[in-house]
Amino acid sequence: MTKTVYILNGPNLNLLGKRQPEIYGHDTLADVEAVCAELGEKIGLKTRLLQSNWEGQIIDWIHEARDAAQGIIINPAALTHTSVAVLDALNTFDGPVLEVHISNVHQRESFRHHSYVSQRADGVIAGFGVEGYALALRRMGRLLA
Repeated sequence: MTKTVYILNGPNLNLLGKRQPEIYGHDTLADVEAVCAELGEKIGLKTRLLQSNWEGQIIDWIHEARDAAQGIIINPAALTHTSVAVLDALNTFDGPVLEVHISNVHQRESFRHHSYVSQRADGVIAGFGVEGYALALRRMGRLLA
């Protein structure tokens, strides 16, 4: 049976490739989705990539994942640093959770150095550009094997 991984993306990631390309690069979220779908198929995982600018929608998808997915990869974007609610929702999920950041948040503004999500994440990948999603998916494949 193929295992499903939700790949959740927070605020402003719909503008990936257009917003601050000097920080986030030129790849779009559609590019990330295609890479993840192809890699997922190769390693035996079904991927569902979702993005919302709304905290409540991210939380609803985490709740949905409790029954529909075996793992979560999340780039919570700015919610990383502000959302106890996302952390609380992730704490209700029994499978592995991996946190991804496109930029190296530790080289940026000091408010970006704290992550609520890291308190739940089984691993954190930061600073590898959009390649971080593929790295996380490969790791998720091993965690779910």
